[in-house]
Amino acid sequence: MVLGITAPIYAQQQKDEDKQDKRQRQDQNKQHAQQQGQNKQQPQRVQRQQQGQNKQQQQRAQQRQQDQNKQHAQQQQQVNRPSHQPQRVQQGEQRGVWQQHRARSWQAEHRTWQQRGGYKGYRIPGDRYRGYFGQNHGFRIYSLPLAIVGGYPRFQYGGFWFSVVDPWPEYWGDNWYENDDVYIDYFGDGYYLYNHRYPQDRISISVYVN
Repeated sequence: MVLGITAPIYAQQQKDEDKQDKRQRQDQNKQHAQQQGQNKQQPQRVQRQQQGQNKQQQQRAQQRQQDQNKQHAQQQQQVNRPSHQPQRVQQGEQRGVWQQHRARSWQAEHRTWQQRGGYKGYRIPGDRYRGYFGQNHGFRIYSLPLAIVGGYPRFQYGGFWFSVVDPWPEYWGDNWYENDDVYIDYFGDGYYLYNHRYPQDRISISVYVN
């Protein structure tokens, strides 16, 4: 009678153990699969992080390059743009200044005020003009205050400043500004600087009060 009871109990225990072993194997397989998934995902995360870091570094490098290019362009623009702040010229420096504005072919480089679209600068009052200007009122530039403004020589005479916007003829003497008598006259369409040695030439100039 005992043997008859024991056999079913043993069979049930064996069945339960088999189920438990099966669950353990399933759990182990599941853990192994999860571990493999994590191991597989980890390099992908590292790769994505690395790609993100590389992209950020490239963006920062591009931004730095753009900033440097912008700064360089601004600096170059400042170099190329003539300064409108007066730069006073000493008498000993005048030769170098005037040589920079000597024409190679004055007939080709000279432009009248009409060719420039008309004179639009300051106009000297008649009484002041008659007292200081015209061919009977000669002077020499060398003895006058001289500055560079906007890239052009500008000298002071008769209470006004005159900017020489034309080059001077290549056949004038090297020291014409020191040795030649010049005068200012209004001709047709604007103000011009004349040289008594070369009365046929007229240099376009613009008048400024300050």
